[in-house]
Amino acid sequence: MTFRIEPMAGADAERCAELEVLLFTGDGPWSAEAFRAELVAPHAHYTVARDDVGQLVGYAGIALLGNSSQPESEIHTIGTDPACRRRGVGRALLDELLRRADAHGGPVYLEVRTDNDAAIALYRHVGFEIVGTRKKYYQPSGADAFTMRRSGSREEQVQ
Repeated sequence: MTFRIEPMAGADAERCAELEVLLFTGDGPWSAEAFRAELVAPHAHYTVARDDVGQLVGYAGIALLGNSSQPESEIHTIGTDPACRRRGVGRALLDELLRRADAHGGPVYLEVRTDNDAAIALYRHVGFEIVGTRKKYYQPSGADAFTMRRSGSREEQVQ
């Protein structure tokens, strides 16, 4: 499978909301309106993956927060069409978010369901570590989440 990563557009909101229902039914999937609201937030950056025929097969978003002396970032979401999993789409989307975060500077945070072993393994592989647990974080399911943190970019870690 080949795919390309590009910025999310307002027209992508409906497809992202469709995927949200498939991926996060018990955890309050985002609506198309929620995606459109994120796209106009000045601190938010969203990206999508499209297959070779232009179908949206994944999406991801990050907020670049803090200020120039104390920057930080927070990954808001990553989703991959279930039919396209284990083909590098999620990793490519994550790499794009981390590229933005590294340019911004500072640590990166995210929440992930404690039972999502595949995502946890991916996040650990790129340098995230579990720093806490949020009980009943996801609603309405009541599932717990790990808070994970990745230190700043490798260049910052060397300094």
